[in-house]
Amino acid sequence: MKYAITWDLDSLFEGGIDSKELQARLILLDEQIKDYSRLVSKWDTTRDAPAFLFLDSILALQELVQNGFGQTISFVNAIQSADVNNKKAGTVLASLFSKSTDFENANVTFAKKLTEMPEDVWEQLKVSPAAQKQGVAFILNEKREQGKRLLSENEENIINQLSTDGFNAWSTHYDTLVTQIQIPFTEEDGTEVLLSAGQAFNKMMGDADSKVRADLFEKWEQAWAEKAPLFADTLNHLDGFRLTANKLHGVTNHLQVPLEYNRMKEDTLNAMWGAIANNKQPFVDFLTRKAQLFGKEKMDWQDQDAPIILGDFKEKRYTFDEAADFIVENFRLFSPKMADFAQMAFDKSWIEAEDRPGKRPGGYCTSLPEDKESRIFMTYGESINEVSTLAHELGHAYHSHVMWDLPAMSQDYAMNVAETASTFAELIVADATLKQAATDEEKINLIDVKMQNAIAMFLNIHTRFIFENNFHEARKENVLTDEEITQLMLDAQKESYCDSLGSYHPHFWASKLHFFIDDVPFYNFPYTFGYLFSLGIYAHAQKQGASFEDEYIALLRDTASMSTEDLALKHLGIDLTKPDFWQDGIDIIKKDDEEFLDITKKYI
Repeated sequence: MKYAITWDLDSLFEGGIDSKELQARLILLDEQIKDYSRLVSKWDTTRDAPAFLFLDSILALQELVQNGFGQTISFVNAIQSADVNNKKAGTVLASLFSKSTDFENANVTFAKKLTEMPEDVWEQLKVSPAAQKQGVAFILNEKREQGKRLLSENEENIINQLSTDGFNAWSTHYDTLVTQIQIPFTEEDGTEVLLSAGQAFNKMMGDADSKVRADLFEKWEQAWAEKAPLFADTLNHLDGFRLTANKLHGVTNHLQVPLEYNRMKEDTLNAMWGAIANNKQPFVDFLTRKAQLFGKEKMDWQDQDAPIILGDFKEKRYTFDEAADFIVENFRLFSPKMADFAQMAFDKSWIEAEDRPGKRPGGYCTSLPEDKESRIFMTYGESINEVSTLAHELGHAYHSHVMWDLPAMSQDYAMNVAETASTFAELIVADATLKQAATDEEKINLIDVKMQNAIAMFLNIHTRFIFENNFHEARKENVLTDEEITQLMLDAQKESYCDSLGSYHPHFWASKLHFFIDDVPFYNFPYTFGYLFSLGIYAHAQKQGASFEDEYIALLRDTASMSTEDLALKHLGIDLTKPDFWQDGIDIIKKDDEEFLDITKKYI
């Protein structure tokens, strides 16, 4: 093999979870947090004006602490992801979350001082050298505005302290529960094996044999159903904590915090979902036609991502080496700098891709700010879907890469725009594979692969949004039983899919990690935003040609320095609160849908 399929973590902290370097960094982090707390408590905003040299020192130390947490949490989480049975990693993560409480307490004090700053002093701060670095003034203003609803420092400290063994703990508890999920499976040779959640999911959704998919889906539903009461407790308490915190801070709209987190207006969110709701039928028709190609009247849940194999067509498989070279080659057509970056990531073994037991499900990219590097986690299975996932995560890594020279706070982009670079990278790969199609059978297969993303964004993730929205409303009144939560999910699936499926996944709420992530509320809708936003950028790139690369980097570098609406207006000249932009993106995908329906007629 040309490239390693396991990642290099020793270059970060040699020795894994027992690394002496890691222990030293954790001790230093403790000291830096204490120093930061002392500086913030001493800060006299009025006396610091107009030069704000003291503020400079505060922000510099804040960055050191922030980067320290980013580095160590990413490293320890990487170890745990690659080996879910590493109990020591869980202990170290718990310790880090505990440390973060002290940091958050100091940040509360910092935000309170920004909020209480007299207007004339604030005006001086905005033009000070400290605030002139990219994004700093915008983010400090954000903290000042959000700080207005903070409780007293003591009350906020209590909330932060309790969140360690409350809010954060319930999220990590979910990870513990997932390690207990094992799915029995009989190999072709008759061997009985137990698949992890990640292995079972990949096989269930991607195996070419419909009987394998159906058998695994039945066992999959059963496995999550058996532990549904435990997952219901976890979800109830996670969202209960969130709702209580909102109530204490005078937040009555449960969408307010996720919208602020994503730096977007509710009008933008409504415009996006409104456009999608008005364009469901073509995507429902797509799923129905796909089901017909499988010899069914309606689409079953587990078949949505299954490959379409017609005639003599054999689905192309990509070794990890082939996938790497394919991605780099096609990235280069749009951005030589992005291609060079991806090549470096492969050369330096930044990717954990091996298919083996004991890994957590899913894929992600994590940043190591002290090394100015990233690491990518996934389970690679040689299908075009995994090639797409690999490109997706490399897009995330590139996004971080072009921002490493900015202040740490100006790298903290919201999740909705975080999906911009990743989805853009996916689109490159999807179109590249489609252009290589030599037969109708191959073209059908590849259009389907491309459409799977659209189906996920417009139907599956809309399901998640409907479910989360309804769950939050219900949870305001009472704790919900697992049966009630399951019914909410089933209702949401039927609404989003226009009641068009032959079977549903009632315990999807338990199996989907995103519902159980503590630090990002409403984790799901930003994916759809990022997808449609990237479609607009991709269309723009095709028109711009060689000038696009620098424009693209400029857009990525601004993603943490302004609101989403301002970002779109500045770099694309569009108004996100109007349906037009969203409709234009949907129309691009509808063309693929129409082509699919046309060329599959003869196979029905």
